[in-house]
Amino acid sequence: MPKAVRFSRIAKCLDAGIHSVLDAPFQCFLGFPFLRDVTPSKNFRRISFRTNPLGATFKMSFSILAACVIVVAALYALVKRIETRLVLLVAGLAMCCISLDPMAAFKQFDKSMTTSSLIISICSSMGFAACITMTKCDLHLVSLLTKPLKKLGIMLLPCCMIVTGIASLAIDSLAGLCAAIGPTIVGLMIRAGFRPAIAAAAVISSTLPNYWSPGSTDNILVAKIADIPVMDMVNYVAPKILLLSGLSIVFLLLVCILFGDFKKGGFNVQAAPGADIQQKLPDLPEHPNLLKAFAPLLPVVLLFVVSLCFPEVKMSVATAMLLGFIFTIIVTRESPAAMCRKFFDGMGHGYGSTLGLIIAAGVFAAGLQSCGVVSAFIEYLKNSSEIAKLGASFGPYLLGVITGSGNAAAFAFNEAVTPHAAEFGMEIKDLGFLACISATLGRVSSPLAAGVILIAGLAGAEPLDVIKRSSIVMILTIGVLYFLM
Repeated sequence: MPKAVRFSRIAKCLDAGIHSVLDAPFQCFLGFPFLRDVTPSKNFRRISFRTNPLGATFKMSFSILAACVIVVAALYALVKRIETRLVLLVAGLAMCCISLDPMAAFKQFDKSMTTSSLIISICSSMGFAACITMTKCDLHLVSLLTKPLKKLGIMLLPCCMIVTGIASLAIDSLAGLCAAIGPTIVGLMIRAGFRPAIAAAAVISSTLPNYWSPGSTDNILVAKIADIPVMDMVNYVAPKILLLSGLSIVFLLLVCILFGDFKKGGFNVQAAPGADIQQKLPDLPEHPNLLKAFAPLLPVVLLFVVSLCFPEVKMSVATAMLLGFIFTIIVTRESPAAMCRKFFDGMGHGYGSTLGLIIAAGVFAAGLQSCGVVSAFIEYLKNSSEIAKLGASFGPYLLGVITGSGNAAAFAFNEAVTPHAAEFGMEIKDLGFLACISATLGRVSSPLAAGVILIAGLAGAEPLDVIKRSSIVMILTIGVLYFLM
């Protein structure tokens, strides 16, 4: 007998023995009235149990059950603030091992590490952002935007949200945005007569315009999955983001009125618990420089202008970021050598943080795929596009709330489910965009999010008081998005 055939038979015997042992607990747990019907599958075997009296059918596999346990454990670890990348990597590898396909995790790891479109776009954006922070051009932008806001009464709230939205184009991180613009916006609103909680909610509820930025990691990831240029993705989501941003402003204004969070003359506000945090943050320049203020927005402006006015010219995100980098050196007159070091350090940080999270989410998704969870989920979603929309709307939202991380929820969902959008009657860009928005809104509804904790501390409010207001806005926005898509 050929050696290969002999080894194949041995492997099949071992597999049958292993699964007989693994299947026993299912029979004990589910009870003796069940008849067992075993059919082979890639992920162990599918075990069907049929009750004679009722004629009902129940299908389960050990790998799927084990995957569910691992996912719950991973969520618990994320809630406990254990390193997100570590949790996703370990969970993904564990699921691949359980499905007897450990190499799937390593193959996905290798594949995610070398995805050129993600590396180029994300690393160049993060490098440029590091230079903007180093030169304090972002503070000049914030100072310039907030200067005209004077005695506007309750209409100060929508104006502050618009200003924060514009600033989010240049500052991708929620925590970074809160640190840069939070002291100014929150202080301005509190002095104008708003409660601290609604002032903090106004900042974290204004981040959707970030999706107009070609450097947005969500846009880059969905564009890569859909195999379309990033600017095509940005142009596609732009009208939807404009509508959702406007609705967020209206919803928060209504929440402000319902909660009675505005009063002329202001409220008696106690000293902010986060005053020590505020002291550590840089002060805004008294006289902002127009050129420095424009520097963070230059790549975005270039990409939009070229895309709309000169479509024959193909400008990449990396090219726009490099031009913005050169412009920043010129207007700030910083040392080119120091700026160059900062740019590449920022690129490295972007690979380690953002791309590292994407890589870990890819391994996690590979684990779900190996265990058969993704296939089962897709089969369920195939029954109705409405079910798919519902899952993409509220699934990532709940994950964002539980974990405090929008990126982790969005990346994991998009890596696992979004490539199969056509199988349940949706386009990849629609499903991917829906999942990203949902996860983003879930993050700002979570008391565990770093940005929420920071802005609540700056305002002197409890995080739960802040999300009590922001979560209403986010849920209403998701509801609108559900019917819009």
